[in-house]
Amino acid sequence: MDIEQKQAEVINHFVKQASTLQVSLLTPLIVEATAHPSLFAFSEILAVPSVAELEGTENSRYLDVLRLFAYGTWTDYKNNAGRLPELIPDQVLKLKQLTVLTFAETNKVLPYDQLMQELDVTNVRELEDFLINECMYAGIVRGKLDQLRRCFEVQFAAGRDLRPGQLGNMLQTLSNWLATSEDLLVSIQEKIKWADTTSELDKQHRKDVEDRVEEVKKSLSLKVS
Repeated sequence: MDIEQKQAEVINHFVKQASTLQVSLLTPLIVEATAHPSLFAFSEILAVPSVAELEGTENSRYLDVLRLFAYGTWTDYKNNAGRLPELIPDQVLKLKQLTVLTFAETNKVLPYDQLMQELDVTNVRELEDFLINECMYAGIVRGKLDQLRRCFEVQFAAGRDLRPGQLGNMLQTLSNWLATSEDLLVSIQEKIKWADTTSELDKQHRKDVEDRVEEVKKSLSLKVS
């Protein structure tokens, strides 16, 4: 079973569970979901009405935890640790995996120094073990460890949840790209047309020259006769 299918089943399980629980009973479920080894997307759980009702309650910080795992990084947690529940080890691991995904989504070359700082890793061996055992073996990224250049070259990265409003920005970016592509296509077509026209003119010019040469040959032949 591939990671997408496995994750879809896990998401479906937690969405069903969240939909049947009272708001006051959602806290353990959120901890379980954010610690689950096969779950890396949380927007569907966030969209469950009972989960949204945590806002403004005494357990609203667990809603913040769910948002953190949907959109945030390990650094985001450290910066807000004072107002969030303490994470259990499996949650810490998951958030660090998600942190790698965040950087791998937008960068194809991840410097070791940057990753060690973001993940609180103290040496290259520990970092490479994490990337291999917790990221590549988990199927969330694929890539090459380059010890000489001290970087991780990303070949594939699973996508994270889209932040509210991010989809609109992505669609606008795609629209701009399509418009640029269309302009480029028109430009290419015009250049091809110009080249074809130039080619036809060259052919006609060569024919005119060849015809003129033949006329001169015939004229010379008549004079010799």
